[in-house]
Amino acid sequence: MEFDFLEPVNDGILKFVNTLSSQELGSKIVFHTQDQFPDIDKIDIAIIGVLEDRRNINMVNEVNLNAVRKKLYSMFPGNWDASIADLGDILAGDAVEDTYFALKKVASSLIKKKVIPIVLGGSQDLTYALYRGYDDLEQMVNLVSVDNTFDFGKEDESVSANSYLTKIIIDEPNNLFNYCNIGYQTYYNSQEEIDLIEKLFFDAYRLGEISNKIALAEPVFRDADLVSIDLNSVKSSVSGNMVSFEPNGFTGKEICALARYAGISDKVSSFGVFNHNSTAAESVIISQIVWYFIEGFHYRSKEYPFGSRTNYLKYIVPLEEEELIFYKSDKTERWWIEIPFEINGNNKLKRNTLLPCSYDEYLAACGQELPERWWKAQRKNAL
Repeated sequence: MEFDFLEPVNDGILKFVNTLSSQELGSKIVFHTQDQFPDIDKIDIAIIGVLEDRRNINMVNEVNLNAVRKKLYSMFPGNWDASIADLGDILAGDAVEDTYFALKKVASSLIKKKVIPIVLGGSQDLTYALYRGYDDLEQMVNLVSVDNTFDFGKEDESVSANSYLTKIIIDEPNNLFNYCNIGYQTYYNSQEEIDLIEKLFFDAYRLGEISNKIALAEPVFRDADLVSIDLNSVKSSVSGNMVSFEPNGFTGKEICALARYAGISDKVSSFGVFNHNSTAAESVIISQIVWYFIEGFHYRSKEYPFGSRTNYLKYIVPLEEEELIFYKSDKTERWWIEIPFEINGNNKLKRNTLLPCSYDEYLAACGQELPERWWKAQRKNAL
């Protein structure tokens, strides 16, 4: 059985949890122990550690998540009603591919059961295994990566923390519909890579864009299935990562806001935090990232694609050559734009779909400006 890949939570962590007050998060979580495994049908979120980092040459410490767990479980939860379980750890296999296989199987089973895996790595190439966990679901996948690089590599290169995206793009079955990078730093990415993002109709936002207006990222997360956070996207003065020192990056407030956007998205079904060096300092920001994701989950509103369009106000914006249709939720006041089904095209989704957007994009359309994300989504639909 796929859950046999999971090792029980460390006894030291269980003893620590027993010292916590009933108000702290650790007292409200179900744990995988030597004696029992949580009932998957009764949980909403599953925390999983993956002790694999062989494909990241910049990681100098052996993966250890004890400090992260202690920080997270000693925090106080909000008024949450989500059922949370810590399923323990996937140990590094004899080969890296063995670890990928184990994570793929565990993630796939959880996602099928509508349980969100929060994966704590380990190196970011584990994102590839998480993505492969969607293979049996027969759906297209939208991947959002919070990262200072695009992580492209050569086609014949083994998957690694710095090249996993190429593997996702070229490997069959190809279930990737869209990739979006949040927070790339131009000096870490070649112009050829930046051009390739455009050529593939993917989306990318520079660090400065998001830092100047964090709300730009919200519609992106609303359309994501899988969210992968590289801790190198956070400035070292915040993360405490002095091994791979990063003078620039997201602040603690910004990365937690992004995690909350991911959690509040009705569509996000898996979430991971990777590329940390298992230091006590890093455990603080990681635990807060996870806390904010769970906080966001509590405020999910079950809107599109799960709700009916009858609860939306419809706005039609005529342009010179197009007629754009927007929808505004009367519950949350969030916006969507309709992507029409191309009858003569090779539409991957085979139906009219709604793309999350912002009020600013609606205003731009009213000013006769075609939204860039709408144009890219329509082109991808027709490929």
